[in-house]
Amino acid sequence: MTRGLFISFEGIDGAGKSTHIDRVAQLFREAGRAVVLTREPGGTPLSEKLRELVLHEAMDALTEALLMFAARREHLVQVIEPALARGDVVLCDRFTDATFAYQGGGRGFDWQVLAQLERMVQALPDGTLRQPELTVWFDLDPQIAAQRLASARVPDKFESQPANFFAAVRAGYAKRQGEMPERFARIDAAQSMEAVGADVGRVVSDWLKKVTA
Repeated sequence: MTRGLFISFEGIDGAGKSTHIDRVAQLFREAGRAVVLTREPGGTPLSEKLRELVLHEAMDALTEALLMFAARREHLVQVIEPALARGDVVLCDRFTDATFAYQGGGRGFDWQVLAQLERMVQALPDGTLRQPELTVWFDLDPQIAAQRLASARVPDKFESQPANFFAAVRAGYAKRQGEMPERFARIDAAQSMEAVGADVGRVVSDWLKKVTA
């Protein structure tokens, strides 16, 4: 059986993730692979309810982190692990790196506590942690992201944060990449959509050649 593949797409809102996730999904479908498109927080009925709380309700930083990981646990058990076991391709709009970037970087929450929660929630029977095999990080200056989102929609509680919050989020992503460089691919999301799409296609293609060699 063809083995499952797990790819996450990370970055602040306005970086252009959604458009390119759909394109990558189409490439895999054209290659005959079953694709599961999902997101975090969310991905299951319960996790989507937790998403609404996290995005719109004021709460303590630890409460926020716990809800993020509770939603992730449901997502893993109900969606991601079964899909990988079937041999599907899982494409996830954000995963744990976002928690480290937003709660750890943006909120300034304790990085080691997040790492402890990560170990609890993502542990596999063999003692390793479930992580994406490839993480495509759409890196973008927060000022550019804000301009792109200015008239897009009513912002949630994260999107309405000031520029320095998103600068800290960006730094959180960079720190996470530094900890796990082998699975991160940074994309310059300030480029044109066509250039970003070409970079994403190249990154995914090169990675596939390595993992299927």
